[in-house]
Amino acid sequence: MVIRSAKFVKSSPHIGLCPNSDLPEYAFIGRSNVGKSSLINMLTGLKTLAKVSGTPGKTQLINHFEINESWFLVDLPGYGFAKVSQSKREVFSDMVTRYILNRENLNCLFVLIDSRLEPQEIDLTFVNWLGSNQIPFALIFTKSDKLSSASLNCSIARFKKKLYETWDELPPFFTCSTVTRIGRDDILNYIAEINATTGVLAK
Repeated sequence: MVIRSAKFVKSSPHIGLCPNSDLPEYAFIGRSNVGKSSLINMLTGLKTLAKVSGTPGKTQLINHFEINESWFLVDLPGYGFAKVSQSKREVFSDMVTRYILNRENLNCLFVLIDSRLEPQEIDLTFVNWLGSNQIPFALIFTKSDKLSSASLNCSIARFKKKLYETWDELPPFFTCSTVTRIGRDDILNYIAEINATTGVLAK
């Protein structure tokens, strides 16, 4: 897939204020500071489309970006540690939950996993929750440039082993690096394949 246009549309505090559109949506989520905004900028080829911050929990709204005038890329608030109040963390959780469960044109949720870490309970819990609610999703192991090929493969294998404790068939997964741009084409082509099966023509 070639990204010909990418523009910010709006930030919404809850699903009711999201764009009134039936264009397919592909949302990105993960633990705070997993590299979500950097990945979005890498995918679109625009360095400042999504705001990048070293402060966990910076993304606090549902952010819609229109891609090629044919689908939306959605940046969701991260889960896990964030330097915000407990009441705000609860609001973010409710916001994300309502979006994931009720957004009818959500075609796939990409869950970002930090490839440098041992399997995190919060990631596993979230992934299992998605499965129990039959939400279509894929995994993206980020920051792959920080590890050797052998270490990266071992890290992914550990995560998959944990999933096999509760899953018979694993979801699709990708590895990426915003530094080397590894994984960019694979992720975009996966989105293009889903769009094709749902009748969305690339522009």
